[in-house]
Amino acid sequence: MPGAATVDTMYNDAYGGATEGYFGKVERKMWRCRRRAGWLAARSRRGRFLDVGCSGGFMTEAMRERDFETVGLDPDPISVAYAREHFPKNGFVVATAESFEPDGVPFDAVYCSEVIEHSADVNRFVGAIAGVMAPGAVLFLTTPNIDHWRRPRELTAWDGFAPPSHCLYFNPHNLARLLARHGLEVVTRRLAFKPGIKLLARKAKGA
Repeated sequence: MPGAATVDTMYNDAYGGATEGYFGKVERKMWRCRRRAGWLAARSRRGRFLDVGCSGGFMTEAMRERDFETVGLDPDPISVAYAREHFPKNGFVVATAESFEPDGVPFDAVYCSEVIEHSADVNRFVGAIAGVMAPGAVLFLTTPNIDHWRRPRELTAWDGFAPPSHCLYFNPHNLARLLARHGLEVVTRRLAFKPGIKLLARKAKGA
């Protein structure tokens, strides 16, 4: 597993001064985020929203447009600076799920897309997310699916196989078990044509 120094290097200016990756196709990214925001908002209470691994703040802004009070987290200070500049009506914090210091008010919806595979300690990661969720709150999570029927037979030919930044790999069954360990029950899975998992989980009301 990558150590702290490696992680700091990987996620400090991860997108070429906020010009590469998601930042190179902002209009398309916002279109997709707005569609996802509509889907997620229809399945959660209106209230507080947390975007774990918010990158440039695209999904955070899309949920603010749906009348949520929004907070975005990302360990990359360059990405957060971009988000603060372009989407100033949201709250953005340079932090990971594990290092985030909440204000004590729980969140009603959490978004975590293509982030969990970067965590070297997924129990600590999921525990941190579950810990800031209100009872009955929902988590929309996506991650590569190592058992997907379209995953290349040769693992190293799969774009989801990207060590050391991708530390762990999931299938729907072991991911559901991990979430359940922290009081999160998978309530629906969305169809994924690319080798990925897209699911909605809900925190138990007594958790």
